[in-house]
Amino acid sequence: MVLWAANFIVVKSAVAVLPPVGFTFLRFALASVTLIALLRWREGSVSLPRRDMLTIAGLGALGFGIYQILWTTGLTTVPAGDSALIIASTPVLVAFLAVVARSDHLTTAKLVGGIVSFVGVALVIASGEGLNLGGSLGGEVITLVAAICWAAYTAFAAPFVRRYSPLRATAWATIAGTIVLAPIAIAQLSSVGAAAATPAVVGAVLYSGFLAAGVSNVVVLNGVRVVGPTRTAAYQFLVPALAVVLAGLLLAEPIRPGQILGGLVIVAGVLVTRGGLPFRIVRSVR
Repeated sequence: MVLWAANFIVVKSAVAVLPPVGFTFLRFALASVTLIALLRWREGSVSLPRRDMLTIAGLGALGFGIYQILWTTGLTTVPAGDSALIIASTPVLVAFLAVVARSDHLTTAKLVGGIVSFVGVALVIASGEGLNLGGSLGGEVITLVAAICWAAYTAFAAPFVRRYSPLRATAWATIAGTIVLAPIAIAQLSSVGAAAATPAVVGAVLYSGFLAAGVSNVVVLNGVRVVGPTRTAAYQFLVPALAVVLAGLLLAEPIRPGQILGGLVIVAGVLVTRGGLPFRIVRSVR
């Protein structure tokens, strides 16, 4: 989660120089090579049975391809802190979609938590440009749709990371996402000169490709295998707080009261979704 929080800052800085999908393609191409090399080293083979190849590729196209196109595009108009806070609704979305995937059950806590979390998202949006169609609302909506894509990937990938290793599932999903990114990325990068390849941009590609897109996703899918998609996704509430602080320190983005309030409401929604503290207090009072 720390690596993901810092990635908001890295990507926000990099897409100011490179086109968003072009940068994402470069980092996921690096992540794909890294993951395949790790898979070969750790498990001795890189193949995947044909019966699951199409499904895993489809999930990868959604979770790594379409998600990344939407998220990075939204990040060009949305502050890094706001983007992290909106993406923080993912744990609640995972809880709902895990029901559809038949890997979890819908409870009162999850329903209430979902409503609370989306109120927090609305507060974050209203604290910025607000509901102004001429402002960054479009970017915020795109970011929210991106969160839905990642939540669907997390929820529906659960059976496959139990059947195969998280490393194998992540490697092939990442490759599929990279293929989805390729056509748009090639078109965008064709208009970028060699002068854009500064040490800072190269460092951003290395960090975002190897650590954030490679290592972190393997760790997260391992969590999905061990404790399930809903509990794993709930840890993502750590990301927005870290991202907002890092954005303030490194990008000089102002930390607004609405961000703090919205972030707290989102975290409260996540805790309620997990049947957390508020519900235990009610039970103890009764």
